[in-house]
Amino acid sequence: MSKRLFDYCGRVLLLGLPLWSLPAVSAVAAEVYPARPIRIIVPFPAGGLVDTVARQVASRLADALGQPQLAVVIDNRSGASGTLGTDMVTKAAHDGYTLLMVVDAHAVNPHIYKKLRYNIFSDLAPISLMVKIPLVVVAHPSVPAETLKDLIALAKSKPGTLTYASAGGAGTAGHLAAEQLKLLAGIDIVHVPYKGGAPAIADLLGGQVQLSFIATSVTVPYVRANRLKAIVVSGSQRSSALPNVPSAAEAGYPQLDTGSWVGFLAPAATSREIVSKLSAKTAGILREPDIKSKLTEQAMEIVGSTPEQFGTFVRAEHDKWGRLIRDANLDIAQ
Repeated sequence: MSKRLFDYCGRVLLLGLPLWSLPAVSAVAAEVYPARPIRIIVPFPAGGLVDTVARQVASRLADALGQPQLAVVIDNRSGASGTLGTDMVTKAAHDGYTLLMVVDAHAVNPHIYKKLRYNIFSDLAPISLMVKIPLVVVAHPSVPAETLKDLIALAKSKPGTLTYASAGGAGTAGHLAAEQLKLLAGIDIVHVPYKGGAPAIADLLGGQVQLSFIATSVTVPYVRANRLKAIVVSGSQRSSALPNVPSAAEAGYPQLDTGSWVGFLAPAATSREIVSKLSAKTAGILREPDIKSKLTEQAMEIVGSTPEQFGTFVRAEHDKWGRLIRDANLDIAQ
């Protein structure tokens, strides 16, 4: 117990005040947030994109909150597309000391897992949409297509023969983006799921699969070395990491706006004051020149939204992917 809180409780006892006066203690404690280490749960393995963002923010969060002596600890709790770590946070105390980093799977998982033990809208409080990571359609150099138009024509001429790798398997951004293009363009390409980006890229480089819809940051070194061919980047704008590659909107498919993203959340009952403070400080950290440079070098687009904006965004993502899963008759529920 802090000295301030100890002195306060002592005064309550000396004055003979009734126990119902004790809720004022929480107000005293809230005034000094944070007063102890903060733990950020990353529900994915160390070294991935979400872990990278988490560690960059964590390195500055204590300073930004005015408590540089406090530790901000990253706790990687991977499993089941992020649901295990997420479940931990929904059951944590809503005091601002256990927080959560998530990716786009957060909005898709309710459509995949029939027995989720939490509700993403009622059990978690949005803090900030931190970064967006556009996807790029890449092909093995042997694929005779230079543009999205070429690729669609090739797929139509050879239905069911072109294969695409997804990093993470069914329900991930790469899988859903490919299924979205299949619907939009009326093509038939075959999904080959992988457990992660590294094995997917390895087989793509080796020619075991022809295509992949994957995070831009993963592919940039191979595209620059001409080991992979970049066809199109998702969204309405070109990526600064691949400025010569057209956007999906330029290629005639503005609906293909799928991408990965990283967001920051807290348990649902966390106070509005704490959530707002974390949101503002996170946005500031993301815009610090060195942090921004490190993230944009990895093809990430800085956002730093308000809690309200992030909540609206997650709802839209959830609804969009629910429609696609139904329209494409994807049997991915577990």
